[in-house]
Amino acid sequence: MIIDILTLFPQMFMPAFTHSVLGRAIANGILTVNLYDIRDFSRDKHGKVDDYPYGGGAGMILTPQPVFDAFDYIKQRYPDDKLHRIYMSPQGRRFDQATAHRLSGHCHLVILCGHYEGIDQRIIDALIDEEISIGDYVLTGGELPAMVIVDAVSRLVPGVLHKDESYMDESFSSGLLEYPQYTRPYNYEGMSVPDVLLSGDHAAVKEWRNKMALKRTACRRPDLLNDMDERRI
Repeated sequence: MIIDILTLFPQMFMPAFTHSVLGRAIANGILTVNLYDIRDFSRDKHGKVDDYPYGGGAGMILTPQPVFDAFDYIKQRYPDDKLHRIYMSPQGRRFDQATAHRLSGHCHLVILCGHYEGIDQRIIDALIDEEISIGDYVLTGGELPAMVIVDAVSRLVPGVLHKDESYMDESFSSGLLEYPQYTRPYNYEGMSVPDVLLSGDHAAVKEWRNKMALKRTACRRPDLLNDMDERRI
């Protein structure tokens, strides 16, 4: 998978993309991440990329020219690729695990990180396939949300994790929160591991995990159970 990120602050991404799962995937050539500084595409001699909004209002707006030129550059660099273009926006559709799975099916994602008070609407109208939000709150820019998208999506790409099935029991993959996990020692300061996990009975362990996942979801996120019921109707 190729992921292109258009941002005013490419240096913010380096720590996230050089360590752990993402760092290994990039180093092994399973994942390619390209960072583009939007300022590099400005035709203004001072590298200006923003301006005041028509109609008045506080703050500055990202102007069309640098972004259009950046997208043109990516298209020329990968002329045969079908690009899926995303704008990180608090007005977008809320990101969830189902969206991560859907996006992982694309071979080439382009993520635009906004900043300032927003971007010129013509960028969205002409260049963007979908707007995505990671939650109902406002951040100073799209960089942190873009990192969340890249992390959640890329780990679903075959070969990124050591075992393709290793994400299947995680929270939200089945529509439920994940069951409790335990490791050694068996007893720590009077707190013991449930005996069923030491029984060697795989069917009993599976049943216990399913019950715990349902119980935890009902307690912490009952809305997920409601969503599951609605999908069955």
